[in-house]
Amino acid sequence: MTETRSPQAGERKRSPLLRRDFALVWASSFISDTGDWLLMIALPLFAFAVTGSALGASTVFLAELVPMLVLGSFLGVLVDRWDHRRTMIVANLLQGALLLPLLAASADRMWIVYVVAALEACLGAIVNPAKQALVPRLVDDDQLGQGNALMAVSDNLARLIGSPLGGLAFVLVGLPGVVVVDAASYLLSAGLVALSRPRASTAPDADHPPLPRVHFLRQWLDGLSTIRRLRPLGAVTAITTLGQFAQGIFLVLFIVYVTDRLGANGTEVGLLRGVQAIGGVIGGLLSGVLLRRFAPRTLVGAGYLVFGAISLLTWNLYPVTTAVGVYVGLFIAVGIPAVATTTGLITIVQRVTPPEALGRVFASVTTFGGAAQGAGLLVAGFLAEHFDVVAILNGQALVYIACGLLGLALLGERVRRSER
Repeated sequence: MTETRSPQAGERKRSPLLRRDFALVWASSFISDTGDWLLMIALPLFAFAVTGSALGASTVFLAELVPMLVLGSFLGVLVDRWDHRRTMIVANLLQGALLLPLLAASADRMWIVYVVAALEACLGAIVNPAKQALVPRLVDDDQLGQGNALMAVSDNLARLIGSPLGGLAFVLVGLPGVVVVDAASYLLSAGLVALSRPRASTAPDADHPPLPRVHFLRQWLDGLSTIRRLRPLGAVTAITTLGQFAQGIFLVLFIVYVTDRLGANGTEVGLLRGVQAIGGVIGGLLSGVLLRRFAPRTLVGAGYLVFGAISLLTWNLYPVTTAVGVYVGLFIAVGIPAVATTTGLITIVQRVTPPEALGRVFASVTTFGGAAQGAGLLVAGFLAEHFDVVAILNGQALVYIACGLLGLALLGERVRRSER
C-alpha cells in the first residue's frame, strides 16, 4: 500500500499562514518564543555575573527543568480542562507579569531568579501543549502536517534570532532591559491569540469515545491510559523517549568532541551549536512540502534514519578534516531531519488522540522525553569517564537509527487509516 497521498482534483489550498487564525497564533508563538530565548540566554549570564560561579548558572537550568519533570504531565490535565485559546492568553499574561520581580534581582536576592525561572517553566509547560492541541482547530485536517511544520519554522526562527540577541541585549541593557522586552513579547503574544477564532473541537467518534470528567488524579491516569491503549501513542512515546535520551548524551559530549577532536575555540563551539536552527527552519519548510505527499510515519522513520546517518558521518569525519566550515554544513544538515521527525510525531499525536485528551498526552510525552534527556546527561557523564567519546557518540547515533526503524515498524497501518 503506497503512502503517497494525492490532493482532491482541482483543489489547491492556501498555505496555513494565509489563514487569519493560524497566522495570528503562529505570530504569537514566534514573538513569545523569541522573548523566551532572550531570557534563557540572559538569566544564566546574569547568575554567573553576580555570583561568579558556574553553580549559579547551572541552578537556573535546574530551576527550569525540575518543575517540568515533576509537574509537566499533571499540568496537561489543566490544559484539557480549560479552553486552549483562553489558556494560552491567561498563561502568556501571567508569564509577562511574573517576570517583573526580576527587576529586583541581585547577588543577595538570587532566590528571585530561581523562583521566576521555575514559575516560567511551569507556565511554559501549560502553553506548549495548549498550542499543540489548538493547531487542529486552526487548519483543515489535510493541512495539519503543514501547520505543524510551520510551527517548527517559528520555533527555530525564534531560536536563531533570540539566542544571539539574548547575549547582545544582556551586554547592552542588562537583565532589566531583557525583562521589559520579554514581558512586552508576552503581552503582544496574548493579544494576538485573543484575536484568533479557532473552530470548536470536533465531536468524539466511535473510535475515540469521550473521556469522562472525573477527579483530577483519575483524569491524569486516564491520560496515561490513553497512551497505553492507543498503539501509535505508545510508539510515539517510546521513540520520543529514546530520541531525547540520545539528545541528552549529545548535549554533554558535543562540547568534548568539538574541542578535543576538532580543536574548536569557544566562539566556534557556539557557532556549531547555533547553526542547527538554520537547518530547523529549512526542515520545517521542507516537512510541510513532504507531508503533502507522504504520511507522517515516513517523516518519522526516514527522518531518524537520515538523522543517525548524518550523526555517524559527523562523529567519524575528524580523521579526514577538522575544518569548522565542513562541520557547520553538517550541523545545518542535521537540523533538517531533526525537525522533520518532530513534525511527524506531533501530527500523529494530533490525529490519533481524542481531542479532550490532547493536553495530557502532549504533556506526558514531553515529560517522558525530558526525563530521558536528563538520564542521557547523567549517563554521558559517566560513560565519558570510561570510554572514548567518539565510541559513545557513535552509539548515540545508532539510537537515532533505532528510532527510525521503530517508527517504520510501529507507526503502521492504524495510523494510515486514521489519516484518511
